[in-house]
Amino acid sequence: MGWSTYFTFIFAAINTLTVTYFLAVNNYPALNIIFPSFEIYVLIIISIGVPLLIFIGYSHYKKTKAFRSEVDVLVETNPLMRRNVVNTDIILRLNTNLIALILKLSKDASNEEELKNIEKIQTEIIELIKNRSLFNNLDIDYVNENIRKKSDYMM
Repeated sequence: MGWSTYFTFIFAAINTLTVTYFLAVNNYPALNIIFPSFEIYVLIIISIGVPLLIFIGYSHYKKTKAFRSEVDVLVETNPLMRRNVVNTDIILRLNTNLIALILKLSKDASNEEELKNIEKIQTEIIELIKNRSLFNNLDIDYVNENIRKKSDYMM
């Protein structure tokens, strides 16, 4: 299937270049000055068209739901990717709370609730680190419970 699809694209590109040159460019003297031969026309169009098509395709792919689904599948099936996602979330949560605590300590306004919140995060992290491995589902459970519902740990 891939061979026939890409083979079709190559023939369609050759057909488009041939038709546009010999029916449009060759019949207009102004365009004939810019593109004196078919080979130069092909080189110029390919040098402009291929990067442009790659950029358009990449930006379209990033906006589609297929990219999001692919990332979700990658996170769920690859234990190393899960670990990176969980570690990043833990670091961000801890850093935001530490920054808030440092700011409040510098203003002399810390309280027991904030310290308990940081201790709770610390024990949660310690328990996760002790029990997780690349072969159990603790990381994906953490992703599902904590990261996908962002409002639970937002300040």
